[in-house]
Amino acid sequence: MPSPIKINQHVAIMNIQLIAIDKSFGNVHANDHINMVIPSGTIQGILGENGAGKTTLMKILSGFYQPDSGRILLDGQPVTIHSPSDAIQNGIGMLNQDPLDFPPLRVLDNFVLGQKGGINLKAGKARKSLEEIQNKFGFHFNPDNYVENLTVGERQQLEILRLLYLGAQVLILDEPTTGISAEQKEKIFKTLVKLIKEGKTVIFVSHKLEEVEGLCSQVVVLRQGKVVGEAKPPYKTKDLVRMMFGKEIKLAERYSCKNETPRIVLKDLCMEDSRLQIKDINLQVCRGEIIGLAGMEGSGQQLFLRSLAGLVVPVSGEISVDGKLMNRKSYHNFQKAGVYYVPAARLEEGLISGFSLTEHVVLVEDQRGFFIKTGAHRLAVQNKIKNFNIQGKPESQVEQLSGGNQQRLSLALLRSPQSVLLLEHPMRGLDMESVIDIWNKLQDYCRQGSSLFFASSDLEEVMRYSDRILVFFGGKVSKALVAEKMSVDQLGQMIGGKGFERGA
Repeated sequence: MPSPIKINQHVAIMNIQLIAIDKSFGNVHANDHINMVIPSGTIQGILGENGAGKTTLMKILSGFYQPDSGRILLDGQPVTIHSPSDAIQNGIGMLNQDPLDFPPLRVLDNFVLGQKGGINLKAGKARKSLEEIQNKFGFHFNPDNYVENLTVGERQQLEILRLLYLGAQVLILDEPTTGISAEQKEKIFKTLVKLIKEGKTVIFVSHKLEEVEGLCSQVVVLRQGKVVGEAKPPYKTKDLVRMMFGKEIKLAERYSCKNETPRIVLKDLCMEDSRLQIKDINLQVCRGEIIGLAGMEGSGQQLFLRSLAGLVVPVSGEISVDGKLMNRKSYHNFQKAGVYYVPAARLEEGLISGFSLTEHVVLVEDQRGFFIKTGAHRLAVQNKIKNFNIQGKPESQVEQLSGGNQQRLSLALLRSPQSVLLLEHPMRGLDMESVIDIWNKLQDYCRQGSSLFFASSDLEEVMRYSDRILVFFGGKVSKALVAEKMSVDQLGQMIGGKGFERGA
C-alpha cells in the first residue's frame, strides 16, 4: 500500500467569520457591509448574479484583495491576510475562475509552486507526491505534460491538488464547474465530499442553482454587493431565484432553424495537435443553424473550433464559407469572411489585461488615420455596455470585471455582420438571467443568417439550444444528431463512448 500523503498541516479552523466587510473599486461598491459565518466541516454555498460581489468577497478572504474596512476572524481570532501566501499559511486556498498557473511550465513544475524550494525540489520527491495525491482523489496527470496542453477543467483539477498539497484546510472554489465536462464535474464533487469527511471546509461560489442545492450544507445569497438572504436544505428554487434577481426568471423559448441555404461546408476535414487527431469530418451547416459540440474536455472540441477559425491549419480536407474555399487561409482572412471565435480562456486569449472597455472597443472598430480617437468611440462603448448589460464603466479595466461581465464583453466585441460564430463555453460564468439574455441575442444573430457552433459541458444547454449536435470522444466525432430526437441520457452515454458512431 502507498504511504500516506504528506502535506503541510495547519491547525483546523473551527469557523470563518466575516464582519462588516466593505470593498469599493472607484464608484462600484463591490462588497457592502457583508457579515457571514462559515462553520468548519461544511460546504458553504455563495450564490448570486454576475457582479453581485461573490468573487470580490472570496478574493478578500484569500488575500488577493484587502478590504477597505471590516474584519476576518479564523477560529474566533482576528487575522490580517495581506496576500495569497498569507492565506495559505492560515490554511485558506482559492481556485479562481481562470486558473492561476503557468501554461509554459510542466504539470510537475506548476504542482510544486508555492512549496518551500519550489521548482528546485527534488524531482523524484515531487513526482511521488503528485502521484500519491492525484491517486487519492482520482485525477490523472502526466507530470511531464505542459499545462498549455491541458483543458480548463484539467487545469482546475491540478490547481486543487496543488492547494491541498500546500495544506489548504479551507478550499474556495469560484465557479469551478464552468467550462468543464460532466465527468470532470462529478470528479470535483466527489473530491469535495472527501474533503468534508476529512474535516476540511469548502466554500462553493456559483450561480448554478442545481449544483448549490445538491451539494451545499447552507447558502448565502448576494445581490449588488449585499447579503440579501440565507437558506438551508431543503431548498426552494423559486425563493433562491427571487433572492438572486429580485424577480422570477423564465427560460428562453427554443429557436429552430428553417433556412436550408448552406453557410459552411466541411469536406473530408482532418486535423491534429500534440494530443489527438480528428479524421474525415463531412458536414454542411445552413444559415441560421446552431450546432452544439458535446464531449469530455480534451476530446477535440477546441481543436475543431480553432480549425474552423483559421487558428489551426487542417492536415487535409476543405473548409468553405459561403462558397469560398478557406483552406490554409489566415485567422484574419477568416475574420474578413465573417468567421469569429470566442475562446473559453477570457483573459489569456479573448481580452487584454490592463486595457479598458473603451480600448477594447477601439481595437475591434475600423480605424481611419494614424491616431486613435477614443472620444469618437464613446457612444459605441456605452451602447455595448447597455445592450449586453455589462456591469462596468467605459474606463474600467477588464480584469476589474467579474468573470460573467468579462464574458459579456467578449460577446459584445463581436463585429457585425457575422457569417459563422465559434463559441467555446460561451455561458461560462454567467448567471441564469445572463444566460437567457445572451442566448436571445445569439438566436437573433442566427435569425439574421449567422451559423453558430458552440461547445458546452452543460448537456441541458446543448439539448435546448442546438439544432444538431456533434459528440466528441477521444478525437472521434459522431454523425450530426438532431437535438429534438435526443435525450440527455443518450447524449451522456455517447459522451462516455457508449453507442458512439464515428463520422459526421
